[in-house]
Amino acid sequence: MEKIVIVMPAYNEVENIGLMIAELFEEVFPKITGVEMNLLVVDDFSPDKTGDIVKKYQEKYQNLHLLQKQKEGLGWAYVKGFRYAVEKLHADAVMEMDADFQHPPKFVVPMVEAYLDGADYVIGSRYIKGGSVPKSWETFRKFVSYFGNLFIRIVLVKPKLHDLTTGFRLTKVKGVLDQIELEHLMELGRFSHKVDLFYQSIKHAKKVVEVPLAFASRTKDRSKFNTKETISTFRVAIILGIKDKIRFIKFGIVGFTGFLVNYLGLEALKRFGLSTYFSTLLATETAIISNFIFNNAWTFKDKTITKVGDIVPQFLKFNLSSLFAVLVQPLIVTGATRIFSDSSIVRLFALIFALIVVVIPYNYIVYNLFIWKTWKLGGKGQAGK
Repeated sequence: MEKIVIVMPAYNEVENIGLMIAELFEEVFPKITGVEMNLLVVDDFSPDKTGDIVKKYQEKYQNLHLLQKQKEGLGWAYVKGFRYAVEKLHADAVMEMDADFQHPPKFVVPMVEAYLDGADYVIGSRYIKGGSVPKSWETFRKFVSYFGNLFIRIVLVKPKLHDLTTGFRLTKVKGVLDQIELEHLMELGRFSHKVDLFYQSIKHAKKVVEVPLAFASRTKDRSKFNTKETISTFRVAIILGIKDKIRFIKFGIVGFTGFLVNYLGLEALKRFGLSTYFSTLLATETAIISNFIFNNAWTFKDKTITKVGDIVPQFLKFNLSSLFAVLVQPLIVTGATRIFSDSSIVRLFALIFALIVVVIPYNYIVYNLFIWKTWKLGGKGQAGK
């Protein structure tokens, strides 16, 4: 039987944690079949003795676990909670959940059902049919929540997903969570790490599902979310939004350099009397070598291949993945010269056309998937539209 572990950070939650544990184990978990439900409370040695409350309930509930650590911030609580859930409790999936009842426990059931139906990343969404934010919120807070989330959707180019800032999510371990370098997420001391965690998760998830969440107000005490957290969240989203775009710009610059190598090589070889086809073929291979060197050193600097034993096989793979470009460019250039004339200007524009329309988009996708592996194969399904 698969095991799902709810990871629940709880700092100074003495008024909430006992009620939360009781409701989950007495009312929610009994409704879930086909999977073993566990709750892991992560307590940063709360001064109000939240951990002591959890220890008392551990005497009653076998699947209740407690991880106590030094206070480092919300993100680190989740990271260390995930590690504990996977390495010590052998979780097949982990779930993020607040201890303050802003994530009503009853919504755990549809989240788990979506996972059992095949989703490997489940989002509790406030902004799909059936979801909501508290009516008690002030108009300004509702405005910031809705349009802030919309802004992040636009920046991250994720228009089909409706709630990117929710903290109520379920993630499959194999193939998703185990592919993320958790300790390297941005802003691990703040709530905003969740935007980066979301961004990394959907890169690896094959099927993403949104289920409705009626977000609630805290039943006890005040929310810990504030203006600094909001600003930090927007900052992380902007950084992530431009990260891949910067990589693509770099890729384009390297591609232009390769184009110059390609074109100048083509013209030089033509002067030696080689045919247009073979001149283009040799010039293209020279450009591929140039592109590999510059992409490895600059475009994909964070994934640079440095080991001598890896460079040769990766270059051969790079060459193989570029085979399409090697074949298509000579065909396009040769075809253009036959249709128009075998002149420098025709060869130039034919080469530009081949690069912009076919080669650069194709190569960018292939290199991300197979050479530097910044992307992962697998489409993204989605429910709750």
